Amino acid sequence: MSLVAGLIAIGAGIAVGFGAIGSGIGQGIAAGKAFEAMARQPEVRGTVQTFLIIALAFMETLTIYGLVIAFMLLNKMS
Repeated sequence: MSLVAGLIAIGAGIAVGFGAIGSGIGQGIAAGKAFEAMARQPEVRGTVQTFLIIALAFMETLTIYGLVIAFMLLNKMS
């Protein structure tokens, strides 16, 4: 394995790893705050739930982008 192939593999791992860590932390904070808001004001539950689902989808997209970049980098190895 050449040095370039090793660096590409490390880059792919970093792309997926940091994307997943950031997304996971963000989703945990958003879900926690949404549950606090729903517990404080139960009448706005539907609105908060809708915005939470949209926010979670945007956060999860970052992880998918990292995975796509990792696949693109791994494709360059061969």
